[in-house]
Amino acid sequence: MASSLSRTMQTRKTVVETKGGVVASQHRLAAEAGAEVLRVGGNAVDAAVATSFVVGVLEPWMSGPAGGGAMMLWRADEGKAVAVNHGMRSPKELRVGDYPLSGRGMASDLFPWEHVTGDVNVQGAKAIAVPGVVDGLGQAHAQYGRMPWADLLAPAIAHAREGMLVDWYAALIIASATRALALDTDAAALFLEEGQWPTISGWTALAEKRLDQTRMADSLAIIAQDGPRALYDGDLGAAMARDVQDKGGYLSVDDLRAYRAQMQAPLSMTYRDARFHLVDGLTAGPTFAHAMGDLETRDMGTKPDAFAAYAGALNGAYAARLGQMGDTGESPEAPGCTTHFSVVDRDGNMISQTQTLLSIFGSRVVSPSTGFLMNNGIMWFDPVQGRPNSLGPDKRCLMNVCPVIGEQGDRRFAFGASGGRKIVSTMTQMASFVTDFGMDIEAAFHHPRIDVSGGPRVVADEAHTPEVLAHLRADHQVVTTPRTVFPYAFGCPAGVMRKGDTNTGCTEIMSPWGDAALEDEGTTA
Repeated sequence: MASSLSRTMQTRKTVVETKGGVVASQHRLAAEAGAEVLRVGGNAVDAAVATSFVVGVLEPWMSGPAGGGAMMLWRADEGKAVAVNHGMRSPKELRVGDYPLSGRGMASDLFPWEHVTGDVNVQGAKAIAVPGVVDGLGQAHAQYGRMPWADLLAPAIAHAREGMLVDWYAALIIASATRALALDTDAAALFLEEGQWPTISGWTALAEKRLDQTRMADSLAIIAQDGPRALYDGDLGAAMARDVQDKGGYLSVDDLRAYRAQMQAPLSMTYRDARFHLVDGLTAGPTFAHAMGDLETRDMGTKPDAFAAYAGALNGAYAARLGQMGDTGESPEAPGCTTHFSVVDRDGNMISQTQTLLSIFGSRVVSPSTGFLMNNGIMWFDPVQGRPNSLGPDKRCLMNVCPVIGEQGDRRFAFGASGGRKIVSTMTQMASFVTDFGMDIEAAFHHPRIDVSGGPRVVADEAHTPEVLAHLRADHQVVTTPRTVFPYAFGCPAGVMRKGDTNTGCTEIMSPWGDAALEDEGTTA
């Protein structure tokens, strides 16, 4: 039965068409920063750099300079896709013996791994992996950017100097992790008020409450002035590594100096009359390709048939992912709560960038010298030894990220999503919505979805028709739920689309901050 709320209220986001560029991000002000770069002559890569750093300031629990991820680029002038893998790595000095299994069964966080004593692979300094996003952005900018690097970081520095506004949504997110944040003195000082979640102003109050992000602003200014490698080769990175080691973690100066993101050929695949470009290696790109390859063999004639096909294909793809993928360490040259944004400029260049700290608030540890909230990338590893993705030193993390560039006829799109294990389900369905059913971006983002993430159940949006739900229940255990602001039962996508010379953009309809910003006139969609 549908909830009374879903029967009485519909949520929609407006999609505006433009000949200029579009930036779609999970935070409106980050999208606006990218759009402003386009207005002053920057290209899609320039806009992506600005958007990435701003969203790391304004949505700090999802991503930031101490995180990692992956990017897909489309070069309109060359007619080719380029992948940038800036995923995290485990530190070289990590000791597997420090992550003993508790014998309590499965852990309760994002992955079906065995529980580790004290959750040290999930929270705290030992959960911190080597970050990669800044080097990835730096490499993309060095090869394809147009504007000066320092100019692109200026908006993020300005936002950090002002401090992130603690509105009702920010307070809700912080409240959801208060106990964990309180365990780290520096995280508590940044996000909490006397050990409690922050209060917000009353309905009629004019006073604003903001986080004190001045230390982060100072660090971003160093990266702006000295370049992206300042976080890896300079005093800033050394200070961050020292902070982590002082709190019991393994991150070292040597880890940072050795880190390099990988610019590589994409994993490209044909699907019926469409083509998709993905980041290969230890991402969700191969899992997406597995699911789409399976879909191509299934009956997709009607919507009920299609959703039954999605469930079957995704179950198979996730079983292969969790059972076979991982960095075994045999080949050092092998290709390797999250946010996503997409960019298209007026020339048709595109960016699809997913970046993450992994869990919400990452390791729940703040580096006091840099002001950066640190990742918990170690949780990406299976703590049981002898498996493809087993925990070990100096290994690439198996990421869930799945930025996609798709092509079909005169349409091209750059989609991606946040949501951990929900990302592949989201991207598979939205790619199919566009290519199998001819949906434009507005229809694709508003259409109800399912989630199949390797567990025993199919989670279905209660807005589905009875016919779709009946087809799913014929072969699967199904639970229905509404699309809500918090928590998200499904992935949280953002994307742009280009048809001919017209660009559009949209974000997850339930995201209270998500929006698309247009190059023309500073209008938001």
